[in-house]
Amino acid sequence: MAFVLVLHLAAHAESPTLNLFIWSEYIDPQLVARFEQQSGCKVNIDLYEDAESMMAKIQGGGASLYDVVVPSDYLVPAMIRLGLLAPLRRANVPNLRNLDPQFLNPPYDPGNQFTAAYQWGTMGLFVRTSTGQPLPQTWGLLFDPKLQPGPFLLLDSMRDLLGAALKYQGHSLNSTDPTELRAARDLVLAAKQRSLGFEGSVGGKNKVLAQTVRAALVYSGEGVRGMNDDSDTVYFIPKEGSLIWVDNLAVLAHAPHRDLAERFINYLLDARVGAQLSNFTQFSSPNQAARLFLKPADLKNPAIYPAEAVKARLEFVHDLGAKSRLYDEVWTQVKAK
Repeated sequence: MAFVLVLHLAAHAESPTLNLFIWSEYIDPQLVARFEQQSGCKVNIDLYEDAESMMAKIQGGGASLYDVVVPSDYLVPAMIRLGLLAPLRRANVPNLRNLDPQFLNPPYDPGNQFTAAYQWGTMGLFVRTSTGQPLPQTWGLLFDPKLQPGPFLLLDSMRDLLGAALKYQGHSLNSTDPTELRAARDLVLAAKQRSLGFEGSVGGKNKVLAQTVRAALVYSGEGVRGMNDDSDTVYFIPKEGSLIWVDNLAVLAHAPHRDLAERFINYLLDARVGAQLSNFTQFSSPNQAARLFLKPADLKNPAIYPAEAVKARLEFVHDLGAKSRLYDEVWTQVKAK
């Protein structure tokens, strides 16, 4: 998803206020209330729906206003290069040891100097099923007019939506080939003309549930929660493949309340807290110690924890450095037309 969280800690006469800037439906309110009680602080929550908006706000002055951000894996190297993140002081985050080894020392942050994994998941299609008419599990439901099942929504996320188009055309979602990117642009533009527009993952899920649309491109947690709410819906990863992502907790370089920020990160990495978090979001937990407290049915759910054969078709979105401008140019054209 890429799924991203930001905390703003403002001074208060008696107790600190922690302002949480986070994707919709991405944290259990009970966990927030418990942290408030334990830490003697107030938590205010603001919401956003795409990584690009989060980055723009951080670069526009948020780096000195907010304390904790939760960027997706591919954004971490850029944020480090831009000097937006502060190193984690390991003594203040002992619960880092609870992470599964596969989430320690990740390639986007060697040694976990700046980040700790928060949640991980996939991206796919959330579709209302039709009795007696099974739908093919392909991105063609969006990109092939002959397969379109009805009204649909596109995901308002540059790398994710263009990545879906690239995978449908048989390419890597990290392609920097201008010809492949132009073809992906054209595919998305054609789909845009037939769609009901762009939407965030949560909004797409809600509109499928409301039967406003038949299909939407969403992240796995929204898909699983949607299936729980309506048995006539399904979430699947298309046969052409998709993306896998990890969202991460990090402290901003000029965080006004660095100690409280690290205390919050350590709290979320607690085994029982981590389990309650994933039981709520229905995303996959990177917290190995939390597995004892996760719902057994969730651990067996392939929509949350995909089989190895499915994972083999998934790619992480990479930080492309200067070549990211190729995506920026294509996305500007997609949104303008």
